Amino acid sequence: MHRRRILQAAAGTAAGLLLPASVRGVDAPSAGTDSTLARWAPASSANYTVPAGPSPRRVDRVVVHITQQTFTQTLGIFRDPAKKVSVHYVVRSGDGYTAQCVPERDIAWHAGNWDFNVRSVGIEHEGWVDRPEYFTASMYERSALLTADICDRHGIPRDREHIVGHYEVPGTDHTDPGPLWDWDRYIRLVLLA
Repeated sequence: MHRRRILQAAAGTAAGLLLPASVRGVDAPSAGTDSTLARWAPASSANYTVPAGPSPRRVDRVVVHITQQTFTQTLGIFRDPAKKVSVHYVVRSGDGYTAQCVPERDIAWHAGNWDFNVRSVGIEHEGWVDRPEYFTASMYERSALLTADICDRHGIPRDREHIVGHYEVPGTDHTDPGPLWDWDRYIRLVLLA
């Protein structure tokens, strides 16, 4: 029996090594996520706020971001306690793989505006605002499913007033998701989800 356990452990380790590094670094299925569409990839607890008191915060917006980094680099930034930034979710370009970095009950530091941070869930998308090849069908589809799920769980209307770009946050100097982000397509997918 002892030998069987050793072989099973070795097989599990070997199977894990066959996964791409970007997946191995985030896949932690034993941790709970708010959405079944995501895997847990925690940000440093120094990069977000846990609200005081037992009452849940009222979320009424989803903020769409573009990372201006690769997926793996973005997760590394959120894990670094010196960076003082985080987001709830990150969606990978190539396949729509989604990592959750901050629990939705907590306040991610993503919008650059405390009022919006307190009342929103942030979703980063791998890519650059001026490189539309990163805005893949897989990314749009998985992100739209995630946004619909967030909206349904929080009672947020699925419309452009409540699903906003980072550039629409008051006081921001950001331009993401940028003019190449297809809002019509994205909202249509959210509505169909």
